[in-house]
Amino acid sequence: MFELHGRTALVTGAGQGVGAGIAELMARQGAAVAVNDIVAERAEEVAARIREAGGSAYALPFDVTDQGAVAPAVRAFERMVAPVDILVNNAGNGGAEGFRPTRFRDSDPADWQRFADINLFGVMNATRAVLDGMCARRHGRVITIASGAGTQGLNIGVSLYGAAKGGAIAFTRHLAVEHAREGITANSIAVGLIDPASSGRQASATVAMAKAIPVGRLGRPEDIGATCVFLASREAEWITGQTWQVNGGAPTT
Repeated sequence: MFELHGRTALVTGAGQGVGAGIAELMARQGAAVAVNDIVAERAEEVAARIREAGGSAYALPFDVTDQGAVAPAVRAFERMVAPVDILVNNAGNGGAEGFRPTRFRDSDPADWQRFADINLFGVMNATRAVLDGMCARRHGRVITIASGAGTQGLNIGVSLYGAAKGGAIAFTRHLAVEHAREGITANSIAVGLIDPASSGRQASATVAMAKAIPVGRLGRPEDIGATCVFLASREAEWITGQTWQVNGGAPTT
């Protein structure tokens, strides 16, 4: 069960952290994986790691917020390797610049656009690049990595991020309904607190918050990767338009 042999997956923002974990698990289950990242070296490192473990992987660097770059990169990959069957929209957060939690009242309006660019329009750009092919083949899986910040209000300074993630969740639901009769499923994952050490950042700021998680620990990339593998599999073909809460039991609304 849950095997992906013969399928090709594109995972955006997969040069580190959760994205790398998703790419590695997809490859372990048999998929050929296009490892995307805005930093070419990171994409190649993850692809090389997958190949060393016996999997099939290719580095595919581009910026998901650059609409003019996404489609040509995907088309070139599909010509050289294989059509994309599975898209995981993982690139997000604050984009290449990162972000510091800030209350909306204290935010700089000049900063608003980039949260929408990476967390919403980046999702649309990548989805548009693979959607025609999926429709023609009458098979596809679109999985959008969202956040609990997109499903509930939080007093931790993430309103800009949450607004964009909420938009991505809504977009994914509409996409699911529009293309349900064409063999395409679209689901989002509202991710809880992930251990920042997986992306090379310090975990000290989230230690106290982790104590409030019912299972007693922060999330790991493989927690999200396993959910993606399931949603990409044949066994999940009757699941679409859903938002999966993967958060260690943290309260949700």
